[in-house]
Amino acid sequence: MAQPPILLIDADRWPDLARVPEHPVRARIARRIFTHALKDVPVTVVAPNGLALAGAGVPGGGGPVLRVRRPKEFLNRLGRDGLIGFGEAYQTGAWDTGSGDELVALLTELALRLEHLVPGPLQRLRRMQVQHVPHDQRGDHDGARNNAHAHYDLSNDMFELFLDPSMTYSSALFDPVADADGPGDLHAAQLRKLDAILDAAGVRKDTRLLEIGSGWGSLAVKAAGERGATVLALTLSEEQRDLAARRVAEAGLTDRVEVRLADYREVTGEQPFDAVVSVEMVEAVGNHYLPDYFQAIERHLAPGGRAAIQAITMAHHRMLATQDSYSWIHKYVFPGGLIPSIPALDDAADAAGLRLAARRDFGLDYARTLRAWRHRFEANWPRVAALGFDEVFHRTWRFYLAYCEAGFTSGYLGVSQLSYTRRP
Repeated sequence: MAQPPILLIDADRWPDLARVPEHPVRARIARRIFTHALKDVPVTVVAPNGLALAGAGVPGGGGPVLRVRRPKEFLNRLGRDGLIGFGEAYQTGAWDTGSGDELVALLTELALRLEHLVPGPLQRLRRMQVQHVPHDQRGDHDGARNNAHAHYDLSNDMFELFLDPSMTYSSALFDPVADADGPGDLHAAQLRKLDAILDAAGVRKDTRLLEIGSGWGSLAVKAAGERGATVLALTLSEEQRDLAARRVAEAGLTDRVEVRLADYREVTGEQPFDAVVSVEMVEAVGNHYLPDYFQAIERHLAPGGRAAIQAITMAHHRMLATQDSYSWIHKYVFPGGLIPSIPALDDAADAAGLRLAARRDFGLDYARTLRAWRHRFEANWPRVAALGFDEVFHRTWRFYLAYCEAGFTSGYLGVSQLSYTRRP
């Protein structure tokens, strides 16, 4: 089979991808760990000349195919940086799969076994060498702004090419009956999610609503336009602020909605709000600032009011094991932040004086949402590329969307809507 061309990598944009590491000893160790890790995983691992790198990796061995194009680079990246190196080797094309769907299938098989792929003694050794989240990516005021800018200010036009018409960048909520046998209507499912979170917060006519994390304004427009609420929506992204404000103006709601470029800790002098909502913003807060986040919610919530958040979650023991780790997602997609656990959210909310009133879990709906985004991203890639994004970005975002889809498909990740009241 002809080898695909080696990507031309912009060293200024992708410095760690442009340089291939040389760590022969670590590469040999990585080969042994990789072989052991995949020996019982139903995937097929093949390399040039039919060389198998894993016990299950023989042609025809079954399952999705992990095709190692450049074994030396693959093993050196894996040896130097572990799971970060595994992702980087995909970004450069050192390994590949037959399709995006096969990539999801492969990553799902790995996610199902992630805690047991590496033997215990080697896991302890890895924890001694693990990288930690850089201090400039922590969730303090400056770090939070820089983190938001790095992702959400990439390009409104790019996000528009794969999101639904509401420009909602969080898990949709599919109808278990209407969407049971097909891909479902993503736009309808996103509007259903927005209504569900507004219902959870008790938003209705004349509700004073604080939204922490405005996105591109879909929730604020729905709350004001359909329910008659008055909304203050916060974001740290200038591009989000500009587009959200324009959409508010186009809907004729400037008298009911303010989109403010501000951190959740910077809102002062406001009257208490009847409701507070925050959709998939808590993940960006980070471990050290989770108490601040819930204290801000409690501080702005009027007596008798209700708060509702939508949060991506993971099991508590996994959160504890990874809470200070620097991951591929941190490095290339979402700087800083932490996927919290339900117990961590409960503890921080309780310490702030909030009581959990209701909870809805719908993790598999996020897998469906990500699948729809991924397919739309691939179908529109020529238009994304025309905006100035290169092929490395293409592979980075394909891996990111597939990586997340696999996390929710396997149950490694979940998503919940949680509503709170102030404790008496």
